[in-house]
Amino acid sequence: MKKNILRITICLMFVTIFLLNAAGIVRLDFMRQLELWSYDQRLNFTLPGGQDERIVIVDIDEKSLAEVGRWPWSRNVVAKMVDQLFDRYGVAVVGFDVVFAEPDTSSGIRELEALSRGALRNNDEFRSTLEKSRHRLDYDSLLASRFKGRPVVMGYYFASDTGEKNRTSGVLPEPVIKKGAFDSIRSAIPKKAGYGSNLAVLQNSAALAGHFNPEPDQDGVTRRVPMLQEYMGDYYESLSLAMLRAMFGNPPITPGFPPGSDSILEWLQVADLRIPVDAAASALIPYRGGNRSFPYYSAADILSGAIPAKALEGAIVLVGTTAPGLMDLRSTPVSAVYAGVEIHANMIAGILDQNIKHAPNYTQGAELASLFIGGMLLTFCLPFTGPLTSLALSAALVSVSIALNMYAWRSGMVMPLASQVLLFPLLYAFNASYGFLVEARSKRQITGLFGQYVPPEIVGKMSKDPQHFTMDAESREMTVLFTDVVGFTTLSESLEPKELAHLMNEYLSAMTAIIYEHGGTVDKYIGDAIMAFWGAPIANPNHALHAIQAALAMQERMVLLRQDLVAKGMPEMKIGIGVNSGIMRVGNMGSSFRVAYTVMGDAVNLASRLEGLTRQYGIWILAGQETQRLVSDIVWRELDLVRVKGKNEPVAIFEPCGDKNKLDKTDYDNIEKFNIALTAYRAAEWGSAESGFKQLAERYPELLLYKLYLDRTVKYRQNPPPEPWDGVCTFTTK
Repeated sequence: MKKNILRITICLMFVTIFLLNAAGIVRLDFMRQLELWSYDQRLNFTLPGGQDERIVIVDIDEKSLAEVGRWPWSRNVVAKMVDQLFDRYGVAVVGFDVVFAEPDTSSGIRELEALSRGALRNNDEFRSTLEKSRHRLDYDSLLASRFKGRPVVMGYYFASDTGEKNRTSGVLPEPVIKKGAFDSIRSAIPKKAGYGSNLAVLQNSAALAGHFNPEPDQDGVTRRVPMLQEYMGDYYESLSLAMLRAMFGNPPITPGFPPGSDSILEWLQVADLRIPVDAAASALIPYRGGNRSFPYYSAADILSGAIPAKALEGAIVLVGTTAPGLMDLRSTPVSAVYAGVEIHANMIAGILDQNIKHAPNYTQGAELASLFIGGMLLTFCLPFTGPLTSLALSAALVSVSIALNMYAWRSGMVMPLASQVLLFPLLYAFNASYGFLVEARSKRQITGLFGQYVPPEIVGKMSKDPQHFTMDAESREMTVLFTDVVGFTTLSESLEPKELAHLMNEYLSAMTAIIYEHGGTVDKYIGDAIMAFWGAPIANPNHALHAIQAALAMQERMVLLRQDLVAKGMPEMKIGIGVNSGIMRVGNMGSSFRVAYTVMGDAVNLASRLEGLTRQYGIWILAGQETQRLVSDIVWRELDLVRVKGKNEPVAIFEPCGDKNKLDKTDYDNIEKFNIALTAYRAAEWGSAESGFKQLAERYPELLLYKLYLDRTVKYRQNPPPEPWDGVCTFTTK
């Protein structure tokens, strides 16, 4: 305990900070943001999806603006739409997510009235005709007459108390709850200082009205709707709530309280529907899915009657807009750009389905208990357990927290999650880092000892488990790869020094990245050549396979690199690659002045010779027979039996043609035809061999291999080799 007192003290500090934040004593904004993010993830993970046809959105979209005209439309057009919705389509209720704040004078009635009071005041016929036509020309009264006796709900908005204080327009509806009703209730219902509402003639004719204020969180995302808002001591309902009340015959709204309390607002009751709310009387929006989770119909099609009559029968209709110019788009958890009118549709559907999630007051206590129990457990256990046990314990606590949280979520409750998911891994990460720092001195010693010899990526691996590695020379089965640029001297002479340097940097970087991706180590760069190996100091049982995969990937990358070079007006570049496996000596080798971690041996020399032979055969990857034996996932083609300089015994050389699952029938056919011709060649059946190689050479004139064997066969047919002939080709140069 004494040894770990500092570690435990710091962990207790972390736990205390998180507890103070959960209790509301300390405010950590990033935690609030993380909690909002976790809410969004849970919401999106459990979206029901599908389309709810009970609620329909009549959309003042771009098509409507193009066909009817720019918004706002004349009220006689809106009156016609209301008639269409109720008379033709038989909808249940209509709510407007727009405000009719200004009188409609588009009929010219104001000018006609001015004439009747002015130049035509003595024209009785004119004045009589005006009076008879007034009911047709007063579009506001015309629209109001269409509202009467129908379940029409108007929309309006409240102004915040910053910049819009005491600014009012239009007429508010009657408050749904009178002043003083919440005096004994602990609530944080937002108080508003102004409003923008509808003309009195329209408001007084509508069944009800509701506010459509957005209630974005601190990140600007809309996750909740205020069911009630306070103005001058009275309380006013939301548009979604007002529409449901209009549909159900205007039942009252009553506040609900948890058992044993009459001062903590927890839900609102409307008829037999319960709406869970927070202390601000806001309800979480039960999003159904992404955009258009409800049917949309263009307002222009409603006006023209283009929609089938049965499509909207009995539907709850919201009239709103998705036209970008009318600016009713919101950021939501399900979409960064979301129609505001569809938020109300989700709210109505959630109230009807009773699936609105709730965050009861006791969730804070549950969060505090979880943080305290889990935090104390990790604080006093992690310093005394090993890495795997610590990881398992921390992961178990996080998993249990997530599982319990998701269970509560599916039961309709929103429990805090971010604080636990952050605190528990934080405690684990701190303890792991603390242990790492304590051991850092010995690892730095290892780095200092081996860093000058071994590439950095190998040092990193060795420092994690230093006792299993040695720099002393030893024998291992490994695979080595050599690659070189074909015709580098000619290439370098055709380029300026800066161009050549840029080209080589790009080439060596690309090839090195591929070697690293396949687990290899770059031994050294020799001008334009690269030497790499697999199998040490980190043991790799698949060293041959990884080396061949790297070679194939390097040639694929060269195709793209050549295209780039040609596009830049530079010469093409090809590389030859030699790969060989076998027993090699690996370790620190050099002189008293300089040492390096490298490989040596006959198998290494053969790989270098194979790279040089790529020019002879026009095959740009050559591998030795030991590599071919170790790799069964690759299709191989035996090319020749060769005796290279410095080695008396002949060796078979092979071309890796590619992955077995990627070669097509043509590739397999060509390999088979070559094998048949090669078998005839080695059996000194010159006629059959010549026929086979000639056929391949004519089909693929660009491949040097076929022409090489065709020339050999013609030569031997004319001047047969001495008996006995073993089919070996001897090369006397490197």
